[in-house]
Parts: sequence; structure tokens; C-alpha cells
Amino acid sequence: MFPESKGLMGYFRKPVDPKELVRKWQADIRAQQRALDRQIRDIESDRKAAEKQVKDAAKRGDISSAKTLAKEIVHTKKAISRLYVNKAHFISMNSQLTEQLGMAKVAGTLSKSTEIMALVNDLMKAPQLMQTMQQMSKEMMKAGVIDEMMNDMMDSTMDDDIEEETEEEVDKVLMEIAGETLEQLAGSAAPRQKQKVNAAQTTETAPEEDEALQTRLDAVRS
Repeated sequence: MFPESKGLMGYFRKPVDPKELVRKWQADIRAQQRALDRQIRDIESDRKAAEKQVKDAAKRGDISSAKTLAKEIVHTKKAISRLYVNKAHFISMNSQLTEQLGMAKVAGTLSKSTEIMALVNDLMKAPQLMQTMQQMSKEMMKAGVIDEMMNDMMDSTMDDDIEEETEEEVDKVLMEIAGETLEQLAGSAAPRQKQKVNAAQTTETAPEEDEALQTRLDAVRS
């Protein structure tokens, strides 16, 4: 009925209090920190289970399975490390927002922050945080805390995930978990290997001894 009513309502609508915005973002950040803590606990639990499986595989002499599991452990350690980095970014962002809150109480507005911009950029690279950080970045741009993010962060989102574990890292983990068992297996294998060598040597010299014996028998017969 009144096409301009929507515009008028927007005009008379009370602007969002910057202090309320900061408190909302800080509440979101705390929620994300708790979610990261849960992920870390879950992955740590999986890592401990994998370590037990490595020990069991080593005791069976199944080195191939032990090595495959050790590779998974290397991967989980890197995943945990990335989660701790993300958590540290959230802690730093929360601190930056607290400073913004202090300034907003004095000036009444929020100011631009290159530090928060950088932290949002880094957190946007984590797939599990992408949606949350996109929403938060939109709100921060609207409030004038950060500039429009022009760089395409999707390209680097999965860079860490495609990183391959090196043979050296896997072997190191394998030795840390089941080194003693592997050394015992190697020690018990050495005598067996020596027996095989001696048996091979005996087999090689046997025809010569038989030939010498046959010669002596021929001489007796003649």
C-alpha cells in the first residue's frame, strides 16, 4: 500500500549498537573454541587407539599394517596442530575485539583493524570454519571493522590437507611407538638368518664332499 514504508521503517530503525555486535562476535568465537576443543579431544582419542593398533601389529610382525597406521598417526598429529593454530587465532581475535569494545565505549563506533582482517583471512582457510567466518566477516565489513576481502581464499583452503607425510616422519612415529618391539623382532630374526646362510653354505659344499668320497671309493675298487 505504501511502497516507501519499508524505506521509512529502515530510516527509523534503531542502529545496531557496536558494543552488542562485539559481544555477539565474542560469543560466536567462544562457541567455535569449544567446538575446536571437542574436535581435538576426538582426534586425540583416535590417535591413541591407532597407537595401540601399531603396537599390536608390530607384535604380530605385521610391519606393513604398522607402517600404514603410523602414517595415519602422522596425519592426525598435523590435524591437531592445525586445530590448535585456529584456536590461537580465535583467542587473538577475541583480544582484538575486546580492544575494539573499549574504544567503542569512548568513541561510540568501531574502527578498522588490520589485525582482525588477517585473523579472519587465516580462519577462513579452515573448511570447518568457512561458513562461520564468512558470516562474521560480512558483519564486520558492514560495521566497518574490516575492509572488503578481495582475495580468493578458496584456493588455499585445502593446501594443508593435501600435504603428504614423508617416509622419515612415518618411520619416526613407528619407532617412537613400537621401536622396542621392532628391535626384538630384528634380534630374533638375526639367528634365523644366520642359520639360513649356514644351511646354504652346507648345501653348496656337500656336492664337493660327495665327489671326493666317490673318488676314494673308485680308487679302492681299482
